[in-house]
Amino acid sequence: MPPNTRVPLSVLELVPRSQGQTPAEAMQASTVLATRLDELGYHRLWVAEHHGTEAFMSSATSVILGHFANHTQGIRLGSGGVMLPNHSPLMVAEYYGTLATLHGDRFDLGLGRAPGTDPLTAAALARSASGLNDFAGNVLDLVSYLGDGATTRVRALPGEGTNVPIWMLGSSTGGAQVAAALGLPFSFASHFAPQQMREALAVYRERFNADAETAQVERPTVMAGINVLVAPSEAEAHYLFTTAQQMVAAIRTGGSAPLAPPVDDLSTVVPEGLLSMIQEFHSVKAVGDPSQVVPQLKEFAAAYELDELIVTTYTHDPAMRQRSFELLADAWGVTPRV
Repeated sequence: MPPNTRVPLSVLELVPRSQGQTPAEAMQASTVLATRLDELGYHRLWVAEHHGTEAFMSSATSVILGHFANHTQGIRLGSGGVMLPNHSPLMVAEYYGTLATLHGDRFDLGLGRAPGTDPLTAAALARSASGLNDFAGNVLDLVSYLGDGATTRVRALPGEGTNVPIWMLGSSTGGAQVAAALGLPFSFASHFAPQQMREALAVYRERFNADAETAQVERPTVMAGINVLVAPSEAEAHYLFTTAQQMVAAIRTGGSAPLAPPVDDLSTVVPEGLLSMIQEFHSVKAVGDPSQVVPQLKEFAAAYELDELIVTTYTHDPAMRQRSFELLADAWGVTPRV
């Protein structure tokens, strides 16, 4: 397959913090990476909302996106996503409408139903639990606020008329149902929850309503996440990937520590009972040298008929993460912006 026929590549960012880094240093490293991703020609850079963890500094998603906008030129920026139950739809419309007003049509608004944190922190965020119908209603409000304002007496100013594109995020059939009913593009979180992917995509495609008043795409449009780490050699790639594997083990055991350095033998730092869980969590991945990763990505995209890939990469050393994205862009045939 020639490079120009491959699906677009985008990046999911959580502003990871490594052991030995301050939060400010983690944010600076992510800013440097955002600038480089823009230069390399990646399609989108999305930031995911997380709270209460020392590993990720991406709690104030819209603030980070505004900062990235000041350090990039052409890459699309967006939330991957805003955890809508944590926020009022009006406030989300105002934040992202402000970004669009300041920086133009560069932003996407990806929406999720999960809290993005532990129950205690979720309660502190004044999160309200909601079913699919309530969530869909909040999405409808958002679409209205960002539209021409004709259907509501409450107005998002700025925001009204910006029509920031909305994506639905999900890791199950629930998000797929909402995306289909509202005619929205769908981004599946296969990078951490691949179990229901095939079923969710089938539901989305079968039920997609292109005639919905809220429809933003003419046909089912799917992006999916995948864990990626590219290095000059397969051995180095798998060695560096042990940082991401340790991160998963920490999350699943209730930890929130910054990213750990890579190790030669994962079993020396992770209990044996967690090793199989880590493998399942990272079952959707492409790790190796460029000649190995590209076929893995192509196979994944073809198997699920994807329109776009969004990749996530974690390394203890920010320079190794940037190198991974550079190697991937070159191997995939991404057209640089500079």
